[in-house]
Amino acid sequence: MARRDGLVIASHGRHCVVETPEGERVICHPRGKKSQALVGDRVRWQASEDEGTIEEVQARRNLFYRQDEIRTKSFAANLDQVLILIAAEPEFSETQLARSLIAAAAERIASIIALNKSDVVAPFERAWERLAPYRRMHHGVLPLSLKASPEVDRATLMKLLAGKTTLVLGPSGVGKSTLTNLLVPSARATTAEISQALNSGKHTTTSTTWYWVDEARSTALIDSPGFQEFGLNHIEPMQLASLMPDIAEHAGECKFYNCTHLHEPGCGVIPHVTSPGHPGSISPSRYRIYGELFAELSQPRHR
Repeated sequence: MARRDGLVIASHGRHCVVETPEGERVICHPRGKKSQALVGDRVRWQASEDEGTIEEVQARRNLFYRQDEIRTKSFAANLDQVLILIAAEPEFSETQLARSLIAAAAERIASIIALNKSDVVAPFERAWERLAPYRRMHHGVLPLSLKASPEVDRATLMKLLAGKTTLVLGPSGVGKSTLTNLLVPSARATTAEISQALNSGKHTTTSTTWYWVDEARSTALIDSPGFQEFGLNHIEPMQLASLMPDIAEHAGECKFYNCTHLHEPGCGVIPHVTSPGHPGSISPSRYRIYGELFAELSQPRHR
């Protein structure tokens, strides 16, 4: 039987839903114990009765994942960008934000930070101020009010997402499902249909799902479940500075090539740790996060 091309748009356990170039959707299973196909993977599959078998997962451009001491959790493959959605309320964790940005940078995936709930004035102002270091870095920050100004936000987001595959990431309660439903009105129906097909019950938000935003199927949004922790065990401590743009900017000024930027004489980074406002400054909170992550990643690994 002929092998066919397909795109993985959802997965649950060892089953996944593969979409053909014509838009047909088929439940597929991996052959034997070959690597698990992830959302965003391009695969070669073979039909068998009313379902299919994945014969090959094609080479990935990138893979966005997190890793702690116990396990690796992969989100999706072959991404153009990650949209990290946080909100004025509940208060966001800067450490989690930094970890997500570092994981994206390690895979050379572009990041967009969006701050939702701009209609909640005082908390939004506080959050906006906390994001000053990120606004100065190449990220910029997109202000949103998905409930109060949905049409304006939809137009802004469509410009940023057009023609790309974007993973939406963020803790629960920040408006991820509001954003998905705003951009993909059929999202709820698609989720219910996929959930029923995979027999994964009502807990649809625990799985990652691919949605087409446009009829031409050129713009895709991948919704991911919320998470509490974001492990970076797959990153080496000495790699960390290069993945944090504000620290990387000054790392070349150090006296020693193997400088950790924590205590060495002649370090090019430490003198730039000052209050925001100075060109090229590194905020104390970003430097603290760097130090904590360096210590965490320097622990002996149990692998």
